[in-house]
Amino acid sequence: MSIGELDPKEVGERLRLARESADITQVEAAAHIGAARTTIVAIEKGQRKVRIEEIQGLAQLYRTTVNALLRREAVHVDIVPRFRKLVTSTDRATEAAAHLLTRLVQAEIELENILGVTRLRNYPPERPLLPGDVRAQAESDAAELRNWLGLGSAPVREILTLLELEIGMRVYIRPLDASVSGLFSYEEQIGACMLLNANHPPERRHQTAAHELGHFLSTRRTPEVLHFGVPGNSREERYADTFGRNFLTPARAVMTRFREVTAGSDRLTRRHIVVMAYSFGVSREAMVRRLEELGLTKAGTWDWFQANGGITDLQARQVLGDLFDAGVSVTNGANPMSFRLNLLAAEVRRRELLSEGQLARLLGVDRLTLRELLDSIETEGSEADEMPKLPV
Repeated sequence: MSIGELDPKEVGERLRLARESADITQVEAAAHIGAARTTIVAIEKGQRKVRIEEIQGLAQLYRTTVNALLRREAVHVDIVPRFRKLVTSTDRATEAAAHLLTRLVQAEIELENILGVTRLRNYPPERPLLPGDVRAQAESDAAELRNWLGLGSAPVREILTLLELEIGMRVYIRPLDASVSGLFSYEEQIGACMLLNANHPPERRHQTAAHELGHFLSTRRTPEVLHFGVPGNSREERYADTFGRNFLTPARAVMTRFREVTAGSDRLTRRHIVVMAYSFGVSREAMVRRLEELGLTKAGTWDWFQANGGITDLQARQVLGDLFDAGVSVTNGANPMSFRLNLLAAEVRRRELLSEGQLARLLGVDRLTLRELLDSIETEGSEADEMPKLPV
């Protein structure tokens, strides 16, 4: 679609959203295309038509494509204002994370539009908070969701695969400020979106994902920010905390595994904790506190370990061997793209629908990183003609 086929006000609004999502000022945008700030203001208000060379330059600066800006059916995401209502004006880390989440959602939707695919949703029914003890409701809802997903009491080792491929959420892992563990947002048009901090250990991301899943189940229309080390006192936060623990470490499964791991021992050792934590994909502290909560060890056990040298990574590596470095594979923070986003990007590149540079800008990664991410998938290219065809 050409610029002339769209209302200048609509084009201007799309450019404004793209600029704000990229966290670019009007002054920076004007300088990039060699214009005055007043020109950008006029373009964004629809008072002046944008020229093709200007929109090409702005698309590059905003890490998107002209195609994404001009497509009539494109979904233009503006998540940031919803988060601004939750935080103070000084919370730059949260706003930066919200901008990043917006850009990632825009990128995924752009790839979906290019390929003509639609994200399938398999969302569980909402479970609004009821009067009474929210912890009891959270425990019940976690068990119900496990059954709905067919998990039974088995440990959830690959929660991001479950969220992305089983439920249909948009899940991303990127480096964030240390104070932000994760963000969650839901809008009817784009669905449920989650951003996790790649700088946090895999086990912590695992727990953050389960916490945000609790918000999705109970209060999905309210955006949520989980700050690391800041306890939540609201009913919503108490629900999400309890839901996350019960979803990842269901009581019966923990009790059963604890009996197996500690069989023949009359003392709770570091080795027991390491094996338990790895089994359920949670941190060692989270595991001990869950054992305390279930009465499998006395209150204060974690504090005792901390006062007596803690449970170190070195000790965990000695117990787990190669398994220690594997971590929770799908929540590997070294990979900046989710499993589904990787596949979409690889298919767009294979069909040559976008250049490598366009893809890298769209996804917010450098070309070398993009190439490395897609190499493993593209090695199948030489076999493409012989591979089984998918039904249309």
